Amino acid sequence: MPGIRENGGQYTHAAVWVIIASACLGNGDEAVELFHMLNPINRTRTASDLERYKAEPYVIAGDVYANESHAGRAGWTWYTGSAGWMYRAGLEHILGIRRTGAVFQVDPCIPSTWKDFSITWRIGTSRYEILVSNPERRCRGVGYTTLDDQEVDSRSVPILDDGAVHTLRVVLGQRVAPAAKPDGAETPASTRI
Repeated sequence: MPGIRENGGQYTHAAVWVIIASACLGNGDEAVELFHMLNPINRTRTASDLERYKAEPYVIAGDVYANESHAGRAGWTWYTGSAGWMYRAGLEHILGIRRTGAVFQVDPCIPSTWKDFSITWRIGTSRYEILVSNPERRCRGVGYTTLDDQEVDSRSVPILDDGAVHTLRVVLGQRVAPAAKPDGAETPASTRI
């Protein structure tokens, strides 16, 4: 019988872990579809949706009830555990940005329909303009990466705290040597998840 809290329709911690698992398996289409399902903004698009959800559209809920009396209602909002995991699912596992000490990596797992996306990341005194192109319409797999027009390993991009603006270009696709890079790589437009 449908319940509430952990026995409800959606226990957000576990649901977010399914997003992360999908991304780890390389299924960007499924990972982002699930991300959209959990995103509270998508549960509050109309006045009737908001009345059913009964919580802020910008705050992840710890759970969403399935009990007939409270179906679709959010519980435990401002619950930092679920919010932290949702943030990590989006940033680290879908967009693929992970920092480790003085380096970071970019290894996205996105829907095959995404042509490109961009991220502006301020770290220390520097700003990174990260431009990801997906010309082969893949979910995963970095073909090549350049930092300020110099090839760099996407798994170990140096963090340069020098006050400058740095451009990191990541192209998904078959791994290619620098001389074999496709011409006319486009600058990505912003894609929101």
